[in-house]
Amino acid sequence: MMLTALILADSRFPGGGHVHSGGLEEAAARGLVHDEPTLESFLRGRLLTAGLLAAGFAAAAARGGDLGRLDAELDARTPSPAQREASRAQGRGMLRAARRAWPHAQLGLLPPNPHQPLVIGLLVGEPYEAALTCAYLAVSGPASAAVRLLGLDPFGVNAIVAALPVQDVASRACKELPALGSPALDLLAEAHVRREGVRLFGS
Repeated sequence: MMLTALILADSRFPGGGHVHSGGLEEAAARGLVHDEPTLESFLRGRLLTAGLLAAGFAAAAARGGDLGRLDAELDARTPSPAQREASRAQGRGMLRAARRAWPHAQLGLLPPNPHQPLVIGLLVGEPYEAALTCAYLAVSGPASAAVRLLGLDPFGVNAIVAALPVQDVASRACKELPALGSPALDLLAEAHVRREGVRLFGS
């Protein structure tokens, strides 16, 4: 794996991903995720929907696609305003950190307030590696959140992530620009932003 992709996929990269649970916090609050089997089901579903969508756009950006058009198309494929804002918030965070780590003129090609997959695609610059990074981030963040929120065994949680078809999703993402939806995740995201009281995660 390319060094840039490894750095971006590292949870220590200061791109702001640690404040997003990808819907896991809301799912846990509703009792939908409460143990390893329910977490595995949640992560698999997220990978095959939102993860595939993000990976496809990261691959397209890495191929040198029109970033403004891709940004608009990803917006159109993300019906939940909360999901769109979460993607853009993570894109802003990643771009802010990237400007220090890789200060080059290509970053200026990104539209204002870009979606995270486009930032990843531009920085990595190789379609499969960009798709793999995005697909992995789609499940690693929620998996980490599950350890913190539910007190699950981190060894068991990482075993779940390791068994997910992340590479298959990345390969598929390089062949098509997905248009599939994830209505359950959209509903969880909208409920999460309306939740009163303490929230540990932004999404």
